[in-house]
Amino acid sequence: MDNLLAARFTMGLSLAFHIIFACIGMTMPFLMVVSHWMYLKRKDETYLRLTKTWSKGVAIFFAIGAVSGTALSFELGLLWPGFMKHAGAIIGMPFSWEGTAFFIEAICLGLFLYGWNKLNPYVHWAAGLMVGVSGVLSGVFVITANAWMNSPAGFDWVNGQAINIDPWKAMFNDAWISQSSHMIIGAFEATAFAVAGLHAILLLKRKNNLLHKRAMIIALAIGSVAAVLQPLSGDFSAKDVAKRQPIKLAAMEGQFETEKGAGLTIGGIPNEEKRITEYGIKIPKALSFLAYGNFEAEVKGLNDFPKEEWPPVATTHIAFQIMVASGTFLAAAGILFWILWLKKKEWLLHRKFLILAAVSAPLGFIALEAGWMVTEVGRQPWIIYKILTTAESVTPVPGQVFHLLIFIISYLILSFVAVWLMRRQIKALDENITEEQLKTAE
Repeated sequence: MDNLLAARFTMGLSLAFHIIFACIGMTMPFLMVVSHWMYLKRKDETYLRLTKTWSKGVAIFFAIGAVSGTALSFELGLLWPGFMKHAGAIIGMPFSWEGTAFFIEAICLGLFLYGWNKLNPYVHWAAGLMVGVSGVLSGVFVITANAWMNSPAGFDWVNGQAINIDPWKAMFNDAWISQSSHMIIGAFEATAFAVAGLHAILLLKRKNNLLHKRAMIIALAIGSVAAVLQPLSGDFSAKDVAKRQPIKLAAMEGQFETEKGAGLTIGGIPNEEKRITEYGIKIPKALSFLAYGNFEAEVKGLNDFPKEEWPPVATTHIAFQIMVASGTFLAAAGILFWILWLKKKEWLLHRKFLILAAVSAPLGFIALEAGWMVTEVGRQPWIIYKILTTAESVTPVPGQVFHLLIFIISYLILSFVAVWLMRRQIKALDENITEEQLKTAE
């Protein structure tokens, strides 16, 4: 394995690992404060117990996310010095703001965890809310930096150097709204469905557990709204990609030929040698409409671009299909939840619905991982789109395979710790349930 490939694998592994904890860190505090608010209004001890349980999960995932995020920040300098040489002065501002948001998040989390019976109840609740708000802001600031890599702005590129730098224009580039909205909604969707699925599994063991039912309802209420909104944000994001990165759109859709009235391919496997996408189902003119709002609009194919600028087409296309399929399933599950909530609430505890919720648990994170593959792999061979290639940015220092192995081992250890701690919390929760708390929910 050469230096470039090893560095890309290391960075990809780190991003894939960290994104899970980053998304949980953005979403779980909001589940926690909803439960806490219900306790403050109803004085129901079940909500208090749920709030404290979820707050422990927030603390665990925050700590692991901080470790993996720190590793990522070091990797930017160690693996990609060519990128940091040029990008640091241009896009450094959102990273500094992200650090500020992170510290506010840490302070407010400490206040919430140790503020029980010490702070005014509503001040205490507000501290929990700020954990979520600062977590979302932290995510937005990081995403704006990634959006800049896809839509460079705020500088002039002259003779291989950036001049006339404007950090504000760089931060608020053309892609930041579409990418950040799609990512934040996806984080709420993935985390909420994962939490709902976990409690659904526990309900399959103890159907009359009021705490797990209320936890599942809160999580599904938030996750289902996000799941319905996500296709809208995805459409907005896809239209933005069509305008700024037509080659990425072509790879996402497996579109080799430039066409007017281009069809949308569902499934299929791109064959780069034959320059066709095989085994897919074609919906006539749908791609032109989805990309440009016009059934007859021209969609550029990969053949219109130099072969050396193609991203890995099969990887990009298949990842995109996985993302769309997972998101569509969750949107349907979210709509079903609201239908049952409004018409047949008792069916929410039916075994079939609980199994559906359990099956949905990993799909949001699968969609997130696939979506990041589309974003990052689909931009290749560029690290800064049309400005700087990934090969030009990688460290010349050998031995990146060794670093990759070190990070694999480290993330395996962190994963084991996370699973062990969460299993311990779930076991303690079930062991301490009283008969009164096992009453059937009204």
